[in-house]
Amino acid sequence: MKLPSFLLVLLASVAFAAEPVKLTLDDFTSPDGNKPEPGWSTEEGGIIKLTPAKGTSFVLSKKEYTNFVLEWDWKLADAGNNGIKYWVTKVGGKEWLGIEYQMIDDQKNPDGKRGGNHDTGSLYDLIDSDKGKILNPIGQWNHSKVVVKDGKIEHYLNGKLCASVDTSTPVWKAALAKSKFAKKEGFAPGKGKLMLTEHHDPCWFKDLTITEL
Repeated sequence: MKLPSFLLVLLASVAFAAEPVKLTLDDFTSPDGNKPEPGWSTEEGGIIKLTPAKGTSFVLSKKEYTNFVLEWDWKLADAGNNGIKYWVTKVGGKEWLGIEYQMIDDQKNPDGKRGGNHDTGSLYDLIDSDKGKILNPIGQWNHSKVVVKDGKIEHYLNGKLCASVDTSTPVWKAALAKSKFAKKEGFAPGKGKLMLTEHHDPCWFKDLTITEL
């Protein structure tokens, strides 16, 4: 029996669907391409821990990604601030920049208390997070997910969509024009590395997985 063409396409897509890949600290480097600096470590259970120390900076993934689903659990210290960036590139040949999923103490961190596009789940300084989001107390684990497909971006927090944007639309262009990245030519080009940021506060990442789409 000859299968319909649409079914063949569906079966092919299933057969070649990418599997989730668990990322460890070995999948990241310092900004200059060396091993992560002191301050980054792996705890029992594969938890990536950031304990800020003198000279500690962010870490970058060895691979670049375009379309993907990124999931992870995280927790912060009291009044803490951190995040994960994606589509990270070296803008202007000197600054590693990308879109950031903001992770912050919304109640105690001064930047988090600003709300809008500076609190947890937002596209930092670009797109607000939903006021009705579900955020567990500081010190407890939260689960986050970023879905990026053909320029469309979705941020989830504890199973609920909390921010989204289509980077091909006027909404994105207006948000970018009002942001601190407005004059950063080449910002968020649609592909790039992942970044685990370093904002001088302790942070824990668990079960960090990525599925390429």
